[in-house]
Amino acid sequence: MGKWKKTGCVLCAQNCGLEVEVENNRIIKVRGDKDNPRSKGYVCRKGMNIMYHQHHDDRLKYPLKRAGKGFEAISWEQAIDEIAAKLKDIIEKNGPRSYAYMGGGGQGCHFEAASGVTLMKALGSKYYYNAIAQELTGQFWAHGRATGKQYKFTIPDEHNCDMLVGIGWNGMVSHQIPRAPLFLREFAKDPDKLLVIIDPRKSETAELADIHLAIKPGTDALLTKAMIAIVINEGWVDDEYIKNHVSGFEDIKNWFTGFDAKAAIEFCELDYEQVKEICRQLKIRKAAYHPDLGVYMNRHSTLTSYLEIILFTITGNFCVPGGNVIPGMLMPITGHNDERDEKTWRTVETGYPALCGLFPPNVMPEEIKSNNPDRLRAVMCCQSNPLRSFADTTAYEEAFSNLELLVVCEIAMTETAQLAHYILPAKTGYESWDGTFFPWTWPDIYFQMRRPVVEPEGEQIELGEIHMRIADKMGFIPEIPEALYTAAKENRLKFGMELMNYGKSNPSALKSMPFIVAKTLGKELGSGNLANLWAMLMTAPGSFKKAAERAGFNKGPLLGEEIFKAILDHPEGLWIGKSDPEDNFSDLSTEDKKVNVYIPEMKEWLSEIETERERKELELDAKFPFILSSGRHIPYNANTLMRNPEWNQGKRDCTCIMNPADADQLGLKDGDMVRVSTEAGYVKIELEVTDQTCRKYVMIPHGFGLEYQGKAYGANANRLAKNTHRDRFAGTPFHRYIPCRVEKL
Repeated sequence: MGKWKKTGCVLCAQNCGLEVEVENNRIIKVRGDKDNPRSKGYVCRKGMNIMYHQHHDDRLKYPLKRAGKGFEAISWEQAIDEIAAKLKDIIEKNGPRSYAYMGGGGQGCHFEAASGVTLMKALGSKYYYNAIAQELTGQFWAHGRATGKQYKFTIPDEHNCDMLVGIGWNGMVSHQIPRAPLFLREFAKDPDKLLVIIDPRKSETAELADIHLAIKPGTDALLTKAMIAIVINEGWVDDEYIKNHVSGFEDIKNWFTGFDAKAAIEFCELDYEQVKEICRQLKIRKAAYHPDLGVYMNRHSTLTSYLEIILFTITGNFCVPGGNVIPGMLMPITGHNDERDEKTWRTVETGYPALCGLFPPNVMPEEIKSNNPDRLRAVMCCQSNPLRSFADTTAYEEAFSNLELLVVCEIAMTETAQLAHYILPAKTGYESWDGTFFPWTWPDIYFQMRRPVVEPEGEQIELGEIHMRIADKMGFIPEIPEALYTAAKENRLKFGMELMNYGKSNPSALKSMPFIVAKTLGKELGSGNLANLWAMLMTAPGSFKKAAERAGFNKGPLLGEEIFKAILDHPEGLWIGKSDPEDNFSDLSTEDKKVNVYIPEMKEWLSEIETERERKELELDAKFPFILSSGRHIPYNANTLMRNPEWNQGKRDCTCIMNPADADQLGLKDGDMVRVSTEAGYVKIELEVTDQTCRKYVMIPHGFGLEYQGKAYGANANRLAKNTHRDRFAGTPFHRYIPCRVEKL
């Protein structure tokens, strides 16, 4: 009989609460944690199978160094010494632009990001590549212009709205909000509420919807522009709201006048009167919208995100209860930077600026293969596995083979690790103290610090400690006074005073603070991550402290310590703060505390969104007569985190879905093996014939093509995505719009 322990799921950004039974240092059973205040016992199939993520035969246990065509085990000391020496040599010869950090915690372990970024900055680089820039930077940038900060994006206040518009979102499978399937079923059953889903296919969520707009693939920008034009022309603009809370509307109003909305909507293959009625409902209801990868990874992504902000702002549904709101947060999941500032770095070969402090993974292969002397030569890749998680596997394979130094910090022998010069084994999210900062709730702010539930069976260490050891070897961590070590042993409050005094007398040490805290307090707590959580709470900004007081914590200098103790006392997670539910406008960071809808850089791009131009752009040719949506969400995929395919044994887990009429036309039947080809490459995959997808639109799930124990399982969807097919502004890939052909094998 094992022991039940509380933890959380690391397989998607909802991080639902779990209870796991541990016996002989193995997770043997899983159930939803009813004590978790956010997920309340809900857990999906993926979470129920996290033992396959934790326990498998491809776990990394010891540092490895490339030796010929394979690897040899080496000591941590040798690994750190050699990596530090190689980094020093590369930077001295080629400058800081030759180094990039790719990582940041993925779906479950965010504490590594602070250490990775700190080492990156110590090396003089600003090249931070993160998965967020594969999906969300266009959305966050547009919100940054509207709200004042790129990390102040909005989420739907789904519990207070009476109209929810899902755009390219299949929440019944992909979640994206807490307890999504349960919530959506309840919402759809309520006769006073309206669920609208905009999606080319009849997804599981679309089947629940009151209205399903089966939009023509790739026409989201055209539809949204048409809807804004309808709202303006019909007089459904909320004039009082705009007067009090919006700036820039008069500057953009004429961008939409004279636009033929009816022709546009008909080209989108939708009913004009139905779309017009939806626009009217936006004016009279408390309406919120939930975009997802159908927007973020599609044509005109950044522009579409901007247009959605305009649509829901001019109808009075922005920063208000029941609309889209800026969530509170303990720690922003992105940074903020202005690409108009000359100091903002751009990529050397492709010229993309950092957005939210991040660079798009799509451009990294070009930055490595460039002939520019400032090209990327060294990459530290943590928890990312770009050879399966980012677009264009072939381009990444070629690029990473050209690196002078590739260091992979991982829990498993991934496809990317197989190309590394050094592989460093990290603890999993169930062997370490760790957590995430996803702000998916409002007005309450949730946090859970997962604690170790099993012990590592090898020499794995926390990811943050890996960065710290390299930084220490390279001389980036200043000498730490003995008084700090002594104070850390005595009590945290004394340590805090000593740390503050040390920082005042040594301002330059602030650059290395995550490492200093980890080496001192982290040593006593047994975790650098846990120590840095304490430091984060003690130095939290005033806005969070006010939110914590609203949640019932006591005001004063000991607030951070009080929250820290509460987090330790609640392994199931807890509410640590609460935004002001009556004044979301106070969370705006714009100078006038109004929503700014005028972004002049979007004017020219918007002028291109015309029906006839889009008709020509979207015309399919004979070579690639289908559109592929790469990355379909199903209950059987979990990015690249589930290495052992046994968790799907007996399931039909990796198929290409096609409409029956298309299958008949090609002489294909359900179960046939087909070859799907694009400009980037091809895969072989089983065909599934279903009316869940529309004509000329096929879909392949992500998270397959993984190599486990030397054998590949399923088809790698990223082999089909060309990295140069990307958003012109943010660099996000067109995963949801890839011209392809399908042939029987």
